[in-house]
Amino acid sequence: MRATVMYGAGDVRVETVPDARLVEPTDALVTVTRSAICGSDLWPYKQMERSETGRRMGHEFIGVVEAVGDEVRTVKPGDVVVTPFVWSDGTCVFCREGLHTSCLHGGRYGFDGVDGGQGEAVRVPQADGTLVVLPVERDDALMPSLLTLSDVMATGHHAARSAEVGPGKTVAVVGDGAVGLCGVIASRRLGAERIIVLGRHPDRIALAKQFGATDVVSERGDEAVERVRELTDGFGAHSALECVGLEQSTVTALTIVRPGGAVGRVGVPQEESIPDAQPTFFDNVTIAGGPAPARAYIEELLPDVLEGRIEPGRVFDRVGPLDEVPDGYRAMDDREAIKVMIEL
Repeated sequence: MRATVMYGAGDVRVETVPDARLVEPTDALVTVTRSAICGSDLWPYKQMERSETGRRMGHEFIGVVEAVGDEVRTVKPGDVVVTPFVWSDGTCVFCREGLHTSCLHGGRYGFDGVDGGQGEAVRVPQADGTLVVLPVERDDALMPSLLTLSDVMATGHHAARSAEVGPGKTVAVVGDGAVGLCGVIASRRLGAERIIVLGRHPDRIALAKQFGATDVVSERGDEAVERVRELTDGFGAHSALECVGLEQSTVTALTIVRPGGAVGRVGVPQEESIPDAQPTFFDNVTIAGGPAPARAYIEELLPDVLEGRIEPGRVFDRVGPLDEVPDGYRAMDDREAIKVMIEL
């Protein structure tokens, strides 16, 4: 089969690799119909050291179940399924608490002999605890939005939940990428009264407004903080969603939140420590977040997608076949595309 392999920074290839197959009795074999390139894939694209063996890429996909192991009970061949971006057993202590990203028996796609999602097929470990059956056909028009449930929509929702977004609150979303845009959707869905998006790309800002953003701050650094405070009568936002992971975006999120407010951090941190520790401590700012337990959110968000109340699939502004994945990485890294969907 063919799949995406990264050999180092900027070196992404689509190659022939061993066919995905069942290994454990808890596995499912899924033929991928749609996949995506994630913003987090751009970090190794920028920084990965050269590897002779390469790394299999991709963790967001929808597909059709081809075969299941003897112990699989909740999915069967022919089912159309979506996966969260990590696999989990669904039964350990952390899964039962809704924290599937910390599953004692879980793992990540593309590691430890497990296929990546940017390929023709994937062996999904712990299929019963991981896969969600979709009540649609494989070519349903809602596929782009359903695909976002595997990661970016769930991650935007996690940012909003972690930042304690709720009715009547003012929310500031730091970052206008796919996760930030989904954070706007999530904030509106949770009842936020005002949503300030911090970004400067016209196409992304236009989409943010359509998703529910009420204000735009295009400045950066201290100027952005000052502008948000002007918009909030000097108090700051009740909730800040940090959807980038860089030092400056983190400082901005921590600084624009009001005393007693909350910050939801879902951008993969590129620094080892949290800045502004003392000011946030003395302002009683809650700092929460991390990798989204997407499996805990899919069933909550799914009805809104199926009934058209939210349309997160609109973050995909480029679609192409598997052969175009390397150029998709380039386009996202060059900010020519917000998010790339792969059709197989």
